[in-house]
Amino acid sequence: MAEVIPFKGSLYNIAKVSRKQGEELLCPPYDIITPETQEGFYQSSPYNIVRVDFGKGLPDDNSNENKYTRAQAYLKQWIREDVLVTNGSPCFYAYEMVYTLGLRELSLKGVIGLVRLEELGKGTIYPHECTHDKPKKDRLQLLKVCNANISPIFSLYNSPEKKTSARLSEICRRKPYIAAPDMDNTIHKLWKISDENDIQMIQAELSDKPIFIADGHHRYETALDYQRERNNGKGSGSQMPHNYIMMFLANMSAEGLTILPTHRLAGKIPGDTLERLSAQFAVRKMKGGLHIVDSLARTVKSIGFYMGDADTWYLLEYSGQDLSDIPEPLRNLDVSILHELILKKSLQVDDVGYEMDEEKTVQLVQDRRYAAAFFLNPTPVSEVEHVALASLRMPPKSTYFYPKLLTGTVLNIFDNAF
Repeated sequence: MAEVIPFKGSLYNIAKVSRKQGEELLCPPYDIITPETQEGFYQSSPYNIVRVDFGKGLPDDNSNENKYTRAQAYLKQWIREDVLVTNGSPCFYAYEMVYTLGLRELSLKGVIGLVRLEELGKGTIYPHECTHDKPKKDRLQLLKVCNANISPIFSLYNSPEKKTSARLSEICRRKPYIAAPDMDNTIHKLWKISDENDIQMIQAELSDKPIFIADGHHRYETALDYQRERNNGKGSGSQMPHNYIMMFLANMSAEGLTILPTHRLAGKIPGDTLERLSAQFAVRKMKGGLHIVDSLARTVKSIGFYMGDADTWYLLEYSGQDLSDIPEPLRNLDVSILHELILKKSLQVDDVGYEMDEEKTVQLVQDRRYAAAFFLNPTPVSEVEHVALASLRMPPKSTYFYPKLLTGTVLNIFDNAF
C-alpha cells in the first residue's frame, strides 16, 4: 500500500516578496532551463528559486564554495528572513495547471503530498523510463547539501471513482495562494488543504493505488540513494523525512493529462536506408508538404521519416515482425519499434538527438546538422501504465508529460516537514 501523508510545506511569503502573486519567484524544472532562461530567472527576483534548484556555477568554485553551498545558504537566509514560511500544521496542497493545447483550454489538477520511498517495482511505485547517471549525481549533491525536496515528482494514479478529483475541483474554485504563468502561458495555482476530512479522504483513496512516476525518475532514484546513505544501506520504516519524497499526484482517469511526443534525429544513416527499412515496414512516399505530425495522428503503428527534401517524407507502417525478443508490453510501442528495430537493428544508429518541435526538427535536417529525423505519435497513458505494471522501462524520452510543474510553489524542507 502506498503511504501518502500531508506535511508542513515551506512556501514563499507572497505578501512580503512578490508583486505578482509568485510569478517572478518560480521557475521550470531544472532539465529544461537553458543558460539564457537561467539568467532571466536570476534577473526576475533576488528570491527566484532557480538560485536553489539550478544555480550558476562560477569560475572560482571549489569544494567549499559552489552552486550547491550557495543553494543551501539561500535556503537558510530566506527562512531566517521569512521569505519562506512553513505551515504550522501538516497539509496537502491542491495544484492546478490551466493551459491551451491547439484550440482547447484544459485543466490538470492534482495533490501534492509526501510519499514513502519504495524500491522501484518492488512495491506500489513504478517507473516507466530509463535514467542516466549524470543528472542523478547533480541532484544527489543538491539533496545532500540542502536536505530538502525543492520540486515535486510528477506522478499518476488511476482512480475511476475520482473522489479526490471531485474535491479538488471544489477547492480550485477558491482564490489560490499562488497563481503564476510559465513561459508557455500555462497558469499554475496552489491551495493549502488543511481540513482533516479532506486529508483523510485523500489518504484513503490513494492508499491502495499504484503510483506511476511520470516525470522525475532521476530525482526519485536520487532520493533512494540518499535514503540508503542516511540509513546505512538499508530501507527504513521510520517516519524520518529522508524516507519520503514530495510528489504531485494526478488521476489519469480524470481529464487534463497530456503526453506529447519527442522526435528523434539521426546523426548518420546508411546510404541504403530506405531499402533496409522496407524489409520491416511498408514505406510510403508522402509528397505535397511536410505535414508529418498531423498525418501521423491519423495512423497507428506508424513512424514518420524525413531526410531533408523540400516537400517529401516517408510514412513507415510497421508490419509487426522481428521484435519477438522484446517483452510484449514494449513490443507494441512506436518508440520501442523505432529504437529497437530501426535505430539499433536496421540502421545501427548510435548518434541520436531529441527534439519536440516539428518545425525545429525539420530545420535541423534541412540545415544538415542531422542526416534524418524520425517522428512519433504520443505514447498513450494506458501504455505507460501497462509497461510500468510489468516492471519494464521504455527508452529515454519516450514520454513528455505536459505541462511541466513549476519549481518553488511548495518546498519540503526536511527539518521542518513534520
